[in-house]
Amino acid sequence: MHAPVRRRDLRLLPPAAAAWSASLAGVFCPAAAWGLAGAGALGIVVSAFMYVRRARRTRARPGGLAVFCSAVMAAVSVSVGMAMPARDDAAEWDGRVVEIVAEVSSSASIGRDGRLWFDAQTIGIGPPGRPAPLVAPIRVGVAPADGFDLGARVGLVGEAIATDAGERSALVVFSSDSEVVTPASGVFGAAAAMRLAFIERATRLPEPGAGLLPGLAVGDTRAVSEGLNDDMRTSGLSHLTAVSGANCAIVVGAVFWLVALCGGGRMLRVVVAALALAGFVVLVTPEPSVIRAGVMAGVGMLTVMLGRPSAGAGVLSLCAIGILVADPWLAATPGFALSVAASGALILLAPPMAKRLARVMPSPLALAVAVPLAAQLVCGPIIALFAEQQSLVGMAANIVAAPAAPIATVIGLLACLAAPVPPLADLLAASAWLPAAWIATTATTTAELPAAAVVLPAGIGSALLVALISACIAMVVLRPRGTGARSVRRLALVRGASAATLVVLLALGGARLVLDGPLATSTAPDDWSLAACDVGQGDALLVRSGDAVALIDTGPDPALLDACLRSLGIDHIDLLILTHFDLDHIGGTSAVQGRVDAVLHGPPGEGADDRLLDSLADAGATLTRASAGMHGGLGGATWRVLWPRRESAAFLPGNDASVVVDFDGGGVPRSLFLGDLSASPQRMLARTAALRPYAVVKVAHHGSADQDPGLYAIVRADAAIYSAGADNDYGHPRDEALELATANGSHVLRTDTQGRILLGVRDGALQVWTEVPP
Repeated sequence: MHAPVRRRDLRLLPPAAAAWSASLAGVFCPAAAWGLAGAGALGIVVSAFMYVRRARRTRARPGGLAVFCSAVMAAVSVSVGMAMPARDDAAEWDGRVVEIVAEVSSSASIGRDGRLWFDAQTIGIGPPGRPAPLVAPIRVGVAPADGFDLGARVGLVGEAIATDAGERSALVVFSSDSEVVTPASGVFGAAAAMRLAFIERATRLPEPGAGLLPGLAVGDTRAVSEGLNDDMRTSGLSHLTAVSGANCAIVVGAVFWLVALCGGGRMLRVVVAALALAGFVVLVTPEPSVIRAGVMAGVGMLTVMLGRPSAGAGVLSLCAIGILVADPWLAATPGFALSVAASGALILLAPPMAKRLARVMPSPLALAVAVPLAAQLVCGPIIALFAEQQSLVGMAANIVAAPAAPIATVIGLLACLAAPVPPLADLLAASAWLPAAWIATTATTTAELPAAAVVLPAGIGSALLVALISACIAMVVLRPRGTGARSVRRLALVRGASAATLVVLLALGGARLVLDGPLATSTAPDDWSLAACDVGQGDALLVRSGDAVALIDTGPDPALLDACLRSLGIDHIDLLILTHFDLDHIGGTSAVQGRVDAVLHGPPGEGADDRLLDSLADAGATLTRASAGMHGGLGGATWRVLWPRRESAAFLPGNDASVVVDFDGGGVPRSLFLGDLSASPQRMLARTAALRPYAVVKVAHHGSADQDPGLYAIVRADAAIYSAGADNDYGHPRDEALELATANGSHVLRTDTQGRILLGVRDGALQVWTEVPP
């Protein structure tokens, strides 16, 4: 006799979907919030009326779900409407220099621009010296310093930029002057002191693993190097350094096990685990993302306490509804979507998937495979909406790292708590270092595998493609069975179509892997000498003369640059020219770190710029600050620096102090690279640099409208390269810039529409090859 199958209770999924839909509608169209609230209230009345009317006719009582859906929609909309006046007042300071008094509301992390970024809640905002009371959420970037901990009151002066609809912060503030007015106190101050002591203790340990350990234990990633951070993202392990539901679950599971070991009952285990989870949230900073993760981990605790694992989906839905009513702007954040999706996958998809896999492998291994596979299948489409990179080694990397993650988290957390007893804290930190090093090594090793990640343009199209692949994999792995003959035939047809789809996609992927690997250079002509890589909205251009290669800027993304270099068979850079230090020109530098002989760079403007140069020097590169008049050789070609002028104070570091360089000879067509110069320095360059006609010009600033027609009239290039990203927010290249090329008889070449562009000289004539035909 078979045991009855306990069905999942999915009745609360529609109200959760209603809350999410209302939140998205409200935050992206705030003007409609009160209208949505009114519609929700009307829905409550109508649904309640239908509920009562039908209840009189029959013993069944349908309609309660509709009442609940309308209620949550109304509650979410009211929450949006009540928050908008303060957000609108804050947005009025867009583009102005302001003084702000605020309270830090999140942990701080180092961004790619070198700033320390954190969320805060304003207390006052206004012109410098006259802040007026206002409470609104903001995102702040300051120079790296200690003391910006949750609960600290800070004073800021900087430029405020209003955010787009849907973003949690009403303003982004680039602070030029900041100070901690009142340090964090109470439990927040104690937690901050313990975290700081733990970070200092961990970073004294050797790499790999030292910088990663604070991220694994308490979610502080400030000590994680940029290279390791990129590897963690490529290998699908970056969730381990964010305080996610997984971290909270590890803490809860460890406490459950310890209390059970001591003979505690189910209720005692739940109570102690709840207290431990609350303490963990305070220690790692109770910002919204951490509270969200803690709530999601609490779903498992509550279902265990109730003795009803089948109720997990319902409890998860209630948690999501409560979070969205409290903060509707979370609905538009990738973190919330990934957290809910991953929790739902572990509740609904992982158990049947593990049961199915257990038929062909041991049960523990089946569970180890099912958990990351379920999370990957459900989270993949969401990631594709926001990120261009999809990890193909994520599942394997997570299986390899899985045994080490809980050990590093638990022992590292104990080391943090043991800070008042230094010998014990040192011993625990050293013990946690080994699993942290294991995870770091796993990340770097898997990230270097061929085709470790695939680059897809972020958006709905990529999300739909990934969703199709996920659905096909789930259908093949789970092999659902029908109950009737027609249902069996339909499911067999769907499974067959899913398997065929995966075979086709694997064949295409294998072909791409071969083309990107052993046959990478077969798609490029042998006699190219100039290349404009398609790296999105950014610059990455190559000059090749003989066996010598120069790279001018590195684009915004290491993965995109690395893909371009591999496709051209480039594994060493003789000369790296960093025209200036904007992210779209230096963001991909980690892809070539350790493979560069010499660096020619523009004037650094911030500490992050100097740190980037120091990392290149530590990896063996020779650094030289560029100025007009410098010259040198690259293979058989020669290069000259035309801008910026030595010791000139007319243009500050940045776009207008970009390094301008030209190349000629050695098989390289005479070419000019204008960085991101605007019209004013272009005019000065035209007067001082004795320019001449060129075969190729890299148009300044991705083809912005701020160009000097006089310079391009002098250059009269045969080909004009516009390095820009498809559908970028700036509208680059602008029509005005494109007209400059056509007015001077130049052939227009665009990476946004033509992909990678290659140029060379054959029989004295300029040859052009593009990835996408014009």
